[in-house]
Amino acid sequence: MTLTGLDQLVQDNALSDRFKGNVAYLCHGASVTKDLTHGLAHLKSIFGKRLLKAFGPQHGFVGDVQDNMVESDHYIHPYFDLKIYSLYSETRIPTDEMLKDIDHLFVDLQDVGTRIYTYIYTMTHLMEACSGKDIEVIILDRPNPINGVDLEGNILEEGFTSFVGRHPLPVRHGLTMAEIAKLNQQYWNQPDCKLTIIPMKNWKREMSFTQTQLPWVMPSPNMPTLEAAYPFVGTVLFEGTNISEGRGTTRPLELIGHPLIEPYAMLTELEEIFNDQNLVGFKLRPLVFQPTFQKHQGKPCGGFQIHVLDQKSFKPWRVSQILCYVFHQHLGTHFQWKQPPYEYEYDRMPIDLINGTDLLRQWIEEKGEMSFLDQLERKGLKTFMDQRDNCLIY
Repeated sequence: MTLTGLDQLVQDNALSDRFKGNVAYLCHGASVTKDLTHGLAHLKSIFGKRLLKAFGPQHGFVGDVQDNMVESDHYIHPYFDLKIYSLYSETRIPTDEMLKDIDHLFVDLQDVGTRIYTYIYTMTHLMEACSGKDIEVIILDRPNPINGVDLEGNILEEGFTSFVGRHPLPVRHGLTMAEIAKLNQQYWNQPDCKLTIIPMKNWKREMSFTQTQLPWVMPSPNMPTLEAAYPFVGTVLFEGTNISEGRGTTRPLELIGHPLIEPYAMLTELEEIFNDQNLVGFKLRPLVFQPTFQKHQGKPCGGFQIHVLDQKSFKPWRVSQILCYVFHQHLGTHFQWKQPPYEYEYDRMPIDLINGTDLLRQWIEEKGEMSFLDQLERKGLKTFMDQRDNCLIY
């Protein structure tokens, strides 16, 4: 079994004993040990009254908040009797007051391996806020659930940074939280925070989450299953459109659709494109679903469930870009790009922030050639790979 950084902190007294000062903990609902005990309970047991406070990221400390730009409050936890500060509130950056009296700040968040997921940015914001302060930031590393080998998608372009894309990463980055922390420390914002990493044991880059033998706990409300993490690499782009990405169903981010789509009529065209592009490892199943909230609430939507048949060969980013391309053509004026605001950005198109470029939107609108996707993926890749190679832990 893979042992996370948290598992090792809990099991190794010599390791936990080296942290002598006051402690804080950035965590969420998936911050559990291999026996499903929450890390806050363990840290309370280990550090006692030296555990002063905790922090929660987007979706809340307990993971109960569904949507973008729905903030969580600060509060006192009724059981642990600790102040819980929300880093998705009036601020996404910890303030000096929040960091007061802390000597060691443990970061323990389960990422999903995709650039458009905010936990990595909560971590790098925190690193920068601790820069120049006598606070040790300790990353308790966790697996990249969709493996640490495969990369996909374009690298974020300068001018398209936001809270869903702060750093020049490809959409599927193949990194762990600790490796991203090292990249931030060495290449991006270069904060001079006191960074310590507690790496995993028994994790190999090619592993899927299933192979770790760790329990899956949903890291956010619309990531209920490991199966959803694979299509999410691509289906997250539909947040920038009026296409439902399945929120309000029991299979969010695996289902996509719109009330005016007739899926069987579209399937043949899609399969021809996928075959021509040699895209394999998945099956589109035509269906109709009815979201209970968010886009098209209460309306039957024609669309598809993306069934992943082979995790290694499936290319979710490319598949979803092609789906968006075809939906745009078929729906015509009924297809719409979401308008701002999105993640506190008020003057840029949400789809461009999600994609990290406006070139993909232009490619769809102008009905460009499929070869464009290859060109875009290669742009800036060598620089990223060189930096990535210098920061790999496993």
